[in-house]
Amino acid sequence: MMPHTLALVLLVIASPTTSTFASTQDSPAQAASPTIPDNRPSYNSNTTAGDTKHFDPAAATQAWLDSVPSNQREKSDAYFEGGYWLILWNFLLTGAICVFLLESRLSARLRDFSEGVTNIRNLQIACYAVPYLLLFYALSFPLNLYENFFREHQYGMATQSFAPWFREQLLGLSLTLIGGTFLVVVLYAVFRRAPRTWRIWGTIVMIIFSATLVLIAPVYIEPLFNTYKPLSDPKIRDRILAMARANEIPVKQVFEVDASRQTTRVSANVSGLLGTTRVALNDNLLKQCTVPEIRAVMAHEMGHYVLDHGAKLLTYLGILMLIGFALTRILFNAAVKRWGKRWHVRDIADPAGLPLLALIFSILLFFATPILNTVVRVTEREADAFGINTSREPDGMAQVALKLGVYRKLNPNPLEEFIFFDHPSGRGRIRMAMDWKAENLP
Repeated sequence: MMPHTLALVLLVIASPTTSTFASTQDSPAQAASPTIPDNRPSYNSNTTAGDTKHFDPAAATQAWLDSVPSNQREKSDAYFEGGYWLILWNFLLTGAICVFLLESRLSARLRDFSEGVTNIRNLQIACYAVPYLLLFYALSFPLNLYENFFREHQYGMATQSFAPWFREQLLGLSLTLIGGTFLVVVLYAVFRRAPRTWRIWGTIVMIIFSATLVLIAPVYIEPLFNTYKPLSDPKIRDRILAMARANEIPVKQVFEVDASRQTTRVSANVSGLLGTTRVALNDNLLKQCTVPEIRAVMAHEMGHYVLDHGAKLLTYLGILMLIGFALTRILFNAAVKRWGKRWHVRDIADPAGLPLLALIFSILLFFATPILNTVVRVTEREADAFGINTSREPDGMAQVALKLGVYRKLNPNPLEEFIFFDHPSGRGRIRMAMDWKAENLP
C-alpha cells in the first residue's frame, strides 16, 4: 500500500492499456479449462440456418456457469468477497497512519529535519519525502504481507517463496522512492509557485507523470521484474501477429513473459505508446489455454490499443484529479484552519501537510470506488466487444471468462458489480459471447 498521491499514478500502470482480460490466478488444479456438459449448445461448420432457432444464449450462458464445480465457485467467491474487506482495511490503515504522522507531529519533525539539512527548497522536499515514504511502507507492511503473500498462497495463486517475493518488494520500493520523491518535489514546487491555481497545475503534473509511466513501463520497468523473450511457437505467434496487422498495430513480434515463477495467473497485454508498443503474453497463458482462448485474450488486449483506452483513461484521470484537487483544497484549508497549530502544519506548501493530503485523497478515493471501477469497466466492456468481433472465438472467450472465475466472482448481483468490479462479471462476458454466437451461426 502506498500513499494515495502515488497510488493514483500507479493506477495508470494497471489501466486497460496494460491490464489483462485474462488476469486469472489459477491454482495448478484449476489450470485446465472446466469441463463443459456434452449437452451444451455447440457451434460448428455443419450448423444449418435452422439450428440457430434452437440456440438460446441465456441457456448456453447458464450451461457454461453450471460447468464450474460448486467447491471451486465457493472458493473464488470467498476470495473475491474477502477483497471487499481489504478495501476497507487498506483505507482504515492509510487513515490511521496519516493521523498518526500528524498527531505525533512526526511529520512536522521530518519537515524541521529537512529544513536543517539544506536551504534549497526542492532538496528540503526530497529530504522529507524519502523518510516519509519509507515510514509509510514500513507501517503498512504487515497488511501488505498478508494481502499479497500469505493470502495469495492460501488460495493457491502464488508460486514465490518469501525471499524472492521480498526482493521484488524492495525493488518496487526503490522505484517508488525514486519516482515518488520526484513527483512530490514537483507537486510542492507547484504548491509554492501557484498557491491559488495549484489544483489546475497539479492536475497537469499528474497527467504528464502518468503518461510518462505508461510510456516507459514496458521498456524500462516491467523487465526489472520479469524476463521478456520473443515467442517462438509459430502456431500462436503468427495468429497473434495476423490480428495485429489487421488492426494496424505497429508490432513485428510477440513476447513471452516468465510470470510462472511468481504466480499461476494467466495474463497478456498490449502496452506502451509511440515506439514502445509491445504485445506480450505470459507463459501461464501458453501452458493453460488453448489457441482459441489465447486468440480471444489477445484480441481483447488489442481492443484497448485500437480504441485508445490509454489516452481516454488518462483524460478521465485528469478530470477526476481536477475534481479531487478542488475538493482537497477546500478540505485541506479547513483542516489546517482548525488543527494546523496542533499539527505544526503551516499551509499547502508545507511538506508537513503531506499526510493530510494523503488522508484526504484516501477518503475521496474510497468513496469514489464505484465511479473509478465503472470508468474502467466500461472500457473493458468495449474491449470485450472488439475482441469477440476480431477473434471470432465465442467459446474461447467463454472459457477464459470461466478461468477469471478462479479469483473473481462469476455471478455477482448488480450492486456488487457496480461497486466492486473493475471488469465485467464472468456471467456478463459469457452472455456477450453467446449473444455473438447466436447472431453469427451459419
